[in-house]
Amino acid sequence: MVLACLIWGTAPLYYKLLVHVPTDEILAHRTLWSFVTFALILVAQRRMTELCTALSHWRQVRVIGLAALLISVNWFLFIFSIQIEKATESSLGYYIFPLVAVVLGVLFFGERLGRLQWLAVGLAAVGVLVLTLGQGVAPWISLVLATTFGLYGLLKKKLTLGPVVTVTAEVALLTPLAVLWLIKTQLQGQAHFTHDVLTMGLLIFSGMVTALPLILFSRAAQHVPLATMGLIQYINPTGQFLCAVMVFGEPLTGYHVTTFAMIWLALALYSASALYHERARRKIGRASATELAD
Repeated sequence: MVLACLIWGTAPLYYKLLVHVPTDEILAHRTLWSFVTFALILVAQRRMTELCTALSHWRQVRVIGLAALLISVNWFLFIFSIQIEKATESSLGYYIFPLVAVVLGVLFFGERLGRLQWLAVGLAAVGVLVLTLGQGVAPWISLVLATTFGLYGLLKKKLTLGPVVTVTAEVALLTPLAVLWLIKTQLQGQAHFTHDVLTMGLLIFSGMVTALPLILFSRAAQHVPLATMGLIQYINPTGQFLCAVMVFGEPLTGYHVTTFAMIWLALALYSASALYHERARRKIGRASATELAD
């Protein structure tokens, strides 16, 4: 779990090496090579029939297609934020995401929040407002990243397939568009794939950079408690934040510091509440098991 989050958290360093390649071309290659990587994994696991089944039901395909669109927007903005030196905003988006997910749970699943959780959501909203007033413009990259990833997670709840199969299905639907886009750039003489060996290798390996942490995450999710998993996931935006400020040297204004402080406090409150409820649930579970045994 930690390794998966470390890979995600240091991904800005990887995509910074491709800053000379347009975002749309990187996204097309990431989609194509992700599909190749995931397809090879499914072939090795003899699970290709699961992919065919996933793409044979129209209702399921519609959900997968919408999820694919959302994750494509998310990927594009993440890469774009690094290229325009806005990785700080990208990290803020992934910090905000858990709180956006909480709000979506209330809106779509009727979940109830405790006082600490509502306070956390309120603090995050005030933090975003502070940054908006300070910069004179809303941190739209952060907000769109958090919202698209939140909605993506919402759609994934509607699918009963495993994570590797669903992601493979998503990129399978996107791959024809990616290939057409790459052919177009090649015919126009704007493709960067064959410019040098390093660029070619980085673009091809972007598929593994996408696949490996997801596989690790899926494996860990089967064994790590939900509350612990939620806490460990903050390694991802923290790594992105450190890359942006300490490696890329992006400016960190007083408004940024205030906003991040409020978001971190909000996440601390939310995590404390999640841990409390997780422990209470386990205690009730143990008590029930003891009563049954008696």
